[in-house]
Amino acid sequence: MSEREMPHSDVFVIGAGPAGLTASYLLTKQGVATTVIEADPVYVGGISRTVNYKDFLFDIGGHRFFSKSKEVVDLWKEILPQDFITRPRMSRIYYDGKYYSYPLKAFEALNNLGVVESGLCVLSFMYKQAFPNEKPVTFHEWVANQFGERLFSIFFKTYTEKVWGMSCDDISADWAAQRIKGLDLWTAMSSALRNSMRPKGVKDGTKAYDGEVIKTLIESFEYPRKGPGMMWDAAAAKTRAQGGIIHMGTALESLAYDQATKRWTITAKTIDGQTKMFSANQIISSAPIRELVHSFDEKPACVEAADKLRYRDFITVSLVVEKPDLFPDNWIYIHEPSVKVGRIQNFRSWSPELIPNQTQSCLGMEYFCFEGDGLWAASDDELIALGKKELAIIGLTTEDDIKDGCVVRQKKAYPVYDDSYKANVETIRSELAEKYPTLHLVGRNGMHKYNNQDHAMMTSMLTVKNIMSGEMQYDIWNVNEDAEYHEAGNSGEEAALKSVRMVPRRVGSAA
Repeated sequence: MSEREMPHSDVFVIGAGPAGLTASYLLTKQGVATTVIEADPVYVGGISRTVNYKDFLFDIGGHRFFSKSKEVVDLWKEILPQDFITRPRMSRIYYDGKYYSYPLKAFEALNNLGVVESGLCVLSFMYKQAFPNEKPVTFHEWVANQFGERLFSIFFKTYTEKVWGMSCDDISADWAAQRIKGLDLWTAMSSALRNSMRPKGVKDGTKAYDGEVIKTLIESFEYPRKGPGMMWDAAAAKTRAQGGIIHMGTALESLAYDQATKRWTITAKTIDGQTKMFSANQIISSAPIRELVHSFDEKPACVEAADKLRYRDFITVSLVVEKPDLFPDNWIYIHEPSVKVGRIQNFRSWSPELIPNQTQSCLGMEYFCFEGDGLWAASDDELIALGKKELAIIGLTTEDDIKDGCVVRQKKAYPVYDDSYKANVETIRSELAEKYPTLHLVGRNGMHKYNNQDHAMMTSMLTVKNIMSGEMQYDIWNVNEDAEYHEAGNSGEEAALKSVRMVPRRVGSAA
């Protein structure tokens, strides 16, 4: 097929998750010819999609809609103006047969752990305050600095190693700094004490931009009434209504860049084996970096670095239970080493509209794994049987009460932060940026950064600004670099935007 015969777009977007659809919505809103490809034949939204099983709705991992960026929140409301509900946040930790509120409630934790163990935890924390790891490199060192070795062992080690399938000594401190920055033992205990002294109904963290609220401590969040897929279905529909084109069931096959014409040629393959070819001036990619690098016709030198990037995969075993309200939590963290499940979602607590009747409930048993390992390779029937058994072991219900279930496997749910990931990403980033200034990497897997969906959206929002201005005004790699962008409130948002601003350089316009 000649270049003239290929469908041509100003901007070509790879992936219809939060990052990709944010870009396509904003570009088409400004009249930019935009084409999107999505490998999934049914769902948009990526890991933020909503799955429908016999009218039971559930999302993959649970996605709170909370951001300290007003620009992101305004965009959520613009895309989905009428369908948000405010939900109370409740989560607990299950450990050694007992439940601990999360965030920590000091007196409850004291009672559950016992006076002796609690005293040892406080002494361990005080020791680390006096003799910290000055430059923590690993997750273990970073968390021990914040909570002490004893609380690290009780409340962080088992769960974290379930999530990542590797020792806490092999996980980079970057992950802890990004996910739980600003939270330590005194912060958690003082927050619990403040809340216990406030008048009933007044809680910390209920406003998205009200002061220095730590994300981990917020007590309410907004949520689309029928799950996060509502947001991304709406973004896709509005992209199409504004003239954009979305090809479902279409996966990236190869990329070629013509230095003479400054145009991209993209080859994709449909789920039924057809080959499609496109051309574009610019590409926005939220595809996993490893796959993207391997798609180049002329393999870049950074292929070796890309092959070293690792991903953690994810299984949701969704179980239908013949009881309406098993527990009030949105989710429970399972720190118990005797079971494989890492977290349990209670979808009715996310939104009553996710459950099609008043007599049943739907729970999501979440298992973290590597593609191809024993859990991943198990049959659906085996995984459902495991979920039923472990739910009964924990004591939340009996196996006889579980009447149905389904399994959803999610590849590359989490980019792994091992000790070499940062150097590998930098090698890839610097080579691609030098060779291909019109290729823009966005989103969680597109940047190999453990971003929340609001961070993923912001990387695309700023990328669109760069493309529309024709200049590299914002360095999107600084979005959520140390979580300040997410946590800092209105003034913090302004400071964060300053931190991502660059000395402008030409990147080529959208047209």
